[in-house]
Amino acid sequence: MQPSLALLARSVWKGPYFVAFPSLATAVKNNKPIYTKARACTILPNHVGVEFHVHNGKDYIPVKVTEDMVGHKLGEFAQTRKKFSYRATRNR
Repeated sequence: MQPSLALLARSVWKGPYFVAFPSLATAVKNNKPIYTKARACTILPNHVGVEFHVHNGKDYIPVKVTEDMVGHKLGEFAQTRKKFSYRATRNR
């Protein structure tokens, strides 16, 4: 089985970067979210079904992990910048 390209972004001998969440088992059992600032943490298969609240620099953004997210980083799903658009002014 070949590792995906998302896992190879880091050196192969180091392996994927992940944080050991001590409350992961209780979060799955009690359906409670895990608050984290570890945006660079790789999503592992045992994180599927868990809700994380990922810090974006100001607030905690809820992220529900699905099977499609495995191998990606938590920070990819918590945007740090707001969408900006120019508003039309009344004075021309």
